[in-house]
Amino acid sequence: MKKIFWLFILLFSFSLSAQSIKVKGTIKDSVGNTLEFANVIASIKATGATESYGITNYQGRYQLDLPKGNIYILRASFLGYETKEQTVNVPADAENIDLDFILNPQENQLDDVEIVYEMPVTVKGDTIVYNADSFTNGDERKLGDVMKKLPGVEVNDEGEIQVEGKTVSKVMVEGKDFFDGDSKLATKNIPADAVDKVEVLRNYNEVSQMRGLGNDRDNVAINIKLKEGKKNFWFGEVTAGAGIADEYGDDNGRYLVHPKLFYYSPKYSINVITDFNNIGEVPFTFRDYFNFTGGFKNFNKGGGTSFRISDSDLGFAVSQNDRAKNIDAKFVAGNFSYALNEKLDISGFGILSDNKTNIVNNSIRQYIDEGITENTNTENDQRNQLAMLKLSSIYKPSTSFQLDYDALLKTSKQTEDDTTISIVDGNQNDISEVKENKPFSINQTANAYYTLNDKNIFAAEVQHLYQKEDPFYQAVQDSIPFRGVFTQINPLDPFNSNADTFDPLEQSDRYNINQDKTVKSNKLDAKIDYYYILNNISNLNFTVGTTYSNQSFNSAIFQILDNGTQNAFTENDFNNDITYTFTDAFFGLHYKLKSGKFIFNPGVTLHNYDLKNEQLGTTATQNKWMVLPDVNVILELKKSENLRFNYAITSEYSDVNNYAQAYVFNNYNQLFRGNRELENSLSHSYNLTYFSFNLFNYTNIGGNLSYTRKIDAIKTNTQLVGINQVSSPINFDSNFPDETFSVVGRFSKTVKKVQFKLDAAVFLTKTSNTINEEIRESQSLTQNYNASVLSNFKSFPNFEVGYRYIKNDYDNGGIEQAFFTNQPYANVNLRFLRNFNLFAEWDYYKYTNDANTIENSYSFFNANLYYQKGESPWEFSVRATNILNTEFINNDSFNDQFNTTSQYFVMPRIVMFVIKYDL
Repeated sequence: MKKIFWLFILLFSFSLSAQSIKVKGTIKDSVGNTLEFANVIASIKATGATESYGITNYQGRYQLDLPKGNIYILRASFLGYETKEQTVNVPADAENIDLDFILNPQENQLDDVEIVYEMPVTVKGDTIVYNADSFTNGDERKLGDVMKKLPGVEVNDEGEIQVEGKTVSKVMVEGKDFFDGDSKLATKNIPADAVDKVEVLRNYNEVSQMRGLGNDRDNVAINIKLKEGKKNFWFGEVTAGAGIADEYGDDNGRYLVHPKLFYYSPKYSINVITDFNNIGEVPFTFRDYFNFTGGFKNFNKGGGTSFRISDSDLGFAVSQNDRAKNIDAKFVAGNFSYALNEKLDISGFGILSDNKTNIVNNSIRQYIDEGITENTNTENDQRNQLAMLKLSSIYKPSTSFQLDYDALLKTSKQTEDDTTISIVDGNQNDISEVKENKPFSINQTANAYYTLNDKNIFAAEVQHLYQKEDPFYQAVQDSIPFRGVFTQINPLDPFNSNADTFDPLEQSDRYNINQDKTVKSNKLDAKIDYYYILNNISNLNFTVGTTYSNQSFNSAIFQILDNGTQNAFTENDFNNDITYTFTDAFFGLHYKLKSGKFIFNPGVTLHNYDLKNEQLGTTATQNKWMVLPDVNVILELKKSENLRFNYAITSEYSDVNNYAQAYVFNNYNQLFRGNRELENSLSHSYNLTYFSFNLFNYTNIGGNLSYTRKIDAIKTNTQLVGINQVSSPINFDSNFPDETFSVVGRFSKTVKKVQFKLDAAVFLTKTSNTINEEIRESQSLTQNYNASVLSNFKSFPNFEVGYRYIKNDYDNGGIEQAFFTNQPYANVNLRFLRNFNLFAEWDYYKYTNDANTIENSYSFFNANLYYQKGESPWEFSVRATNILNTEFINNDSFNDQFNTTSQYFVMPRIVMFVIKYDL
C-alpha cells in the first residue's frame, strides 16, 4: 500500500511538470536594489482569470508555473512602487522563460491600498495579508476550510489554527474579539463566503506600548476582514435536518438544528451560534470547557514556577475523537463588542452547553507486576451541563496609558453512571459507579500599562481565582474492595495487617462505598514590571511579584449497608480536613538585546517559597530560596526563516490534592493518599525550533527538538495486590530522573494547485515509579508519520489521499509490547451538473500488535451530496455518516502499572436530509 502511494505521488508530480513551464526572474527597484515580498501575478489574457502568482524571496527572485498553450499578462507590484506588466506567450512547445522587472517609485501612495486588495498575498512587517478568493475554489463552507488552503497555515483535528508551527492565541473579526481564547468556534462556525481577507499578525501583543519589549515570538493572532456585503448587515445561516440511524429500537430518529447569526459595524458586533443535534457533532466538549481560558494570559510565563490549581479528577470518561456510541448535544453561545467611545471598549461572551453521552468500552488490562489480566466491559451514561460568562473592558484615554479588566465565570454540573463487569482469573465482579461534580469558578484580572517616556515603561497585573468543587463518588460491587492490599502496608498504619481489608468495612451482600469531598481555592497573582529602554536594540526588565494560594480540602468515606443505614469511617485515615497555603515571592531581571540577526533574552529570577499545611491537629511548613535562570535566543535567518532556542529551569509545586494525608477514592480499585512532606521537583527543559515559510517556492519546513529532565520528580509509591492498589506521591530519587525527548517535523510544498505534505513525530519517555517497594523503570516510544497529497483546483474535482502510520513501543519493567496502526485515507470533492456537489471521505484502519494476538481492521466512510441552484440562498443536502456501519475502534495505552488495549464502540450509520438557508 505504501509503495503504491509513493508511486502515485511521483507519477502525478511528473505529469504536472510535463504540462507546464517555469517563468522566473528578479524584481528590483530603479537603483538596482532587490525587492523582497514583491508580488507577481499571471492572468490569462483572453479571460482575465488568475492562473498563478508568486512572491519574491530575500534575493528578489520569483518563479511561476504556467500551463502551456496560452498567452498571459504578468503584473509585478510592490507597496510604494508602480505596477509593471509584461505579455508572455507560452505555446505548446514552450520552454522555461527568464523575465526580470524593474519597478519605479510611486508618487501617489494612495494606490497602495488597491494593490493590497488585488494581490493574493501581501507581506508588510509582521503582518501577512491573504486574499481569500485567491486560494479558494468555492466549495469551502467554514472558515476552517479557507484557513487550510492558505500557505503557512494549518488547522489541526481539534479545529485550532496554527501558523508557522504556533497555535493562534486570538481570533478577531474586523478587529473585534471572536470568543476570546478559542479558535475552534471560529473555524467551525464563521461562513467561508463571508471571508474577504485573512490577516496573520505575527509577534502579536494586544497592548501597543508592550510590543517588542519581551518575547512575543510565539504569539500569533488572526484578524478576519469581511466582504463588503457582510458589513453593517446581519448575515448567517439556518440549518435544519432530520434522519434515521441504523440501529434497533424506537430511539433511532436523528435531528440537526444549527442557526447562526452575525452582525459587524465599526461601533459594535454581535455573534449568535446555536447547535442542537444527536448525530455525534459535538460543538463544545467538556475538554474544551476546561481548556477554554477566555483569553486569560498565562500569568508569569517564564518566571520559573509551575503551580496551578488542579481540577478534581474523578476519572470521568472522555469520548475519543469526539466519537461515542450515542451523543445528544445542545449548544448556545453569544459574543458581543461595543465601543462606548474612543477611549472605552467593552466586550464579552456567554456559552451554554448540555451534552449527553453514552460510552461503551471493552478493555484488556495486563498488570505487569502481578502477571494478572483483567477483562472489563463498561458502559457510561454521562451528562455535562456547562455555562461560561465573560465580561471585558479596555480603557485607553491616551497612547501612554491603558487599563484592562476581565472577569470569567465558569460553572458546570457533570454526572456519570457506570456499570462495569470485571473478570479476573475467571471471577466476575459486577460494579456500579456514580460520579458527580458541580465546580464553580470566577477568574478576575486587572492590568495597567503606563509609558512614562521613551525610556521608562511600567506594567502592573493582578489576577484572582476563586474555585469550588464538590465531587461525589459511589462504588457498589460484589467483591470486598481492596482485598489483601492493606496486608502489604506498614503495620504501623491503623489497619489490621492480618485482615483482607480495612477495619471500618462491614460485611454486606454488595459493598456500597461512598465519598464526599469539597475543595475551595483562592489564588492571587500580582506583579509589577518595569522596562528600561537602553537604546533601540536593548532593554532591561525588572519584575517583582507574588503568587499566594489558600486551599481547604475536606473529604469523608462512608458505607451504605444492606439495610440502608450508614457506616461512617470515623478514623483519621478516612477523613481529610486540611488547609494548605502556598506563597511564592519573586524578583526577576531579564535583558533583551538585538545584535545583527540574533535576539538574546537571558534572565534570572530569585524566589522565596513558603508552604504550610494544617491537618491532623499539627502544622507542617517549608521555606526555600531558589535562583532559576532562563534564556531565549532567536536567530532571524530571513524574514520568514528563524531558529529559536529556549532553556529554563522550572520549580514545580503541587496543590492541596497531593498534601491531604487521608485516603480518597480514585475509582473502584484505586485509593490515593497525599504526603504532607512533599517537596518540589526541578525540571530542566531544552527546546530548539526551526521554521521556514517560503513564498518563493511555496515550501514550508518546520522542526522541533525538545528534551526535558525532571529531578526529584513527584511520582507515586504504589502497593499493588491483584488489580487493587493504594498509592501516594513521593519525591523520587534524583538518580532516577524522568526524561522526555521529542522530535517533530513538518514539510509541505505546493506545485501549482497540488500540495504535498509530510509530518513526523517521535516521542520517547522514560519514567520511574515504586511498585510494591521495588523501583520500576518504564519506557514508551511513540512514532507517528503522515504523508498526503491534496489539490485545490477551481474547475476540476479536488481530492486528498494520505497514509498515516503509528507505532507504540512499551517497555514496562522489562516486559515489551508493540502496537501498530496503518491508516490510509482519502477524500474527494466533486462538482457536477452545475448545481450538485459531492463530498466523500474514507478512512481505513488496520490495528495489530507484535505478538499477533490482536488484529482488527475497520474503516469509516462518510458522504454528503449538496444541491444549490446558482446564487439561491437555499441549499439541500443528503448526508450519510459511517456508511459502512463500523461498530467500534481500537486503541492502546500505557502506564507503570499496566498496559491496556481497548475496544471502543461508536455511533451507527446515520442518514440525514438537511436544508440550509443563507441569511
